[in-house]
Amino acid sequence: MTPSPPVLRTLGWLVAAAWALSFPLVSPLGPHRLWGCCAAVGYLCAAALEARRPRAALAAALTGAIAVPLLWLVLSGQGQSEVTVIERSGRLLLETGRMYVDRPAGVGEYTPYLPGMAVFGIPHAVLGGPLGDARLWCAAALFGCLWAGRRLLGAAHAPWLPLLVASPVVALPLTVSGVDLPLAGLLCLALAAAAAGRPVLSGAVLAAACALKWTALPAVAVAVALLAVLGGRRAAVRCALVALSGAAGLVLPGAVLQPAELWRQVFAFPTGRAEVPTPASSPLPGHLLAELGPWGWYLTVALLAVGGLVVAASLLVRPPRTVVAAADRLAIGLTLAFALAPAGRFGYLALPVLLAVWARSVARPGSSLVVAGSAARDAQRGQPSAPRR
Repeated sequence: MTPSPPVLRTLGWLVAAAWALSFPLVSPLGPHRLWGCCAAVGYLCAAALEARRPRAALAAALTGAIAVPLLWLVLSGQGQSEVTVIERSGRLLLETGRMYVDRPAGVGEYTPYLPGMAVFGIPHAVLGGPLGDARLWCAAALFGCLWAGRRLLGAAHAPWLPLLVASPVVALPLTVSGVDLPLAGLLCLALAAAAAGRPVLSGAVLAAACALKWTALPAVAVAVALLAVLGGRRAAVRCALVALSGAAGLVLPGAVLQPAELWRQVFAFPTGRAEVPTPASSPLPGHLLAELGPWGWYLTVALLAVGGLVVAASLLVRPPRTVVAAADRLAIGLTLAFALAPAGRFGYLALPVLLAVWARSVARPGSSLVVAGSAARDAQRGQPSAPRR
């Protein structure tokens, strides 16, 4: 995927600046307002520099949208509540072997993540201080996965990736919370491994993703469908078995130790069925329906199920054949899930956007991914395959 013309990039920086400026005006959260002010300055400088000095423009955007606000928030110990939640989970895991607060009394005591997320809180319990901030380790997981995915796909240069990182899609969550970054990185890596004909690796990465959030489950179906086309049925089955068994092995210990809390905090709380209402209440269709009463909640759950069935049927009827098609299908499924969920935030939609843009940034026109998939399938059948070019 080639970089966009300077005019389009300049327009993109201006749109990003306008988006960032909205946060100091409407957000009640201090970290969001700080990010908006810093990012707006960075994006405006990028827009002014783009035509003649594109590298300086990117540097200005990265400085204003990530470096300055992240440094300030980390050193001052500020951030969204998710940062504290992850770090508390890591501390509890080390001290007690558990990660959930028993019978949480308020929103801040809920941990709406599966046990794997506690891993990113362990550095804070061990190192403490700025170096242990969970956002840094979440960001490291994202960048590590994106780098590994690019290597798997053989993309020598991904010009869109720095622009993606500097955009609000990545810069905002990286700066204020970081909680969605590991999931995004793992999903990208899982699709890359599937497209490269690596079913066991794809399944292992999917298992790690499913141990963070249950919203990673749709990615298993998409990766399996992609592998079925490129590598055959055996590859698809191997990926599914590794993913599901690995996820079960990572999640079951926490479920056995605290079954009631896992259900209450990971499933009931995010869907608005816990004793304490979830703060995720953006006016998306599912939330608006759920606000109408019990029948509205059941209706939105039914619509959510129908949306899932439609996407699943599309995987059977027309399975994806490239990493771009797979990322798009997963992005569509996640967008439907976030839009129709009884409780959600507009910020969740950054994940589908990241998936779609990332896939295009690493896909090569005329790439040998389909040839590689055919080679893997032929190898399983004991047939010689054409050499990869």
